[in-house]
Amino acid sequence: MDSRPAEGGETIRRRRECPECGNRFTTYERREVSLVVRKRAGTVQPFVAAKIITGISHAMADRPGVPGAIEALVADVEAWAQETGPEVSSDDIGRRVLEGLRDIDEIAYLRFASVHKEFSDASDFHREMAALDIGDADGA
Repeated sequence: MDSRPAEGGETIRRRRECPECGNRFTTYERREVSLVVRKRAGTVQPFVAAKIITGISHAMADRPGVPGAIEALVADVEAWAQETGPEVSSDDIGRRVLEGLRDIDEIAYLRFASVHKEFSDASDFHREMAALDIGDADGA
């Protein structure tokens, strides 16, 4: 009988009528998100934005934050992943988070990089600081 966008275009609302009994009903059709993440070990897991929030929150612990910055970064990463999908790598997600953290907080960037890039010693921090051009990376 009638079809139209609903919920800001995220859903299609359809008004239907049963040809046998004449009863009318409404259905809502939503896109099923089937975005998955390929981990370094080769396993595949569903994309869960909460995991990104947790990682960023740990990196931002005890740091002055810009209100809404974490949420905006997660929304950006999630939108990018959906455009890139249906499968994205955890490395690509990590790089995207690092790009965003670089602009938000350099210390949080280094904390996140130390986990994402699997730093093994202080020279890894030194190298990353030099790449960021933070302070005097040569120690001079």
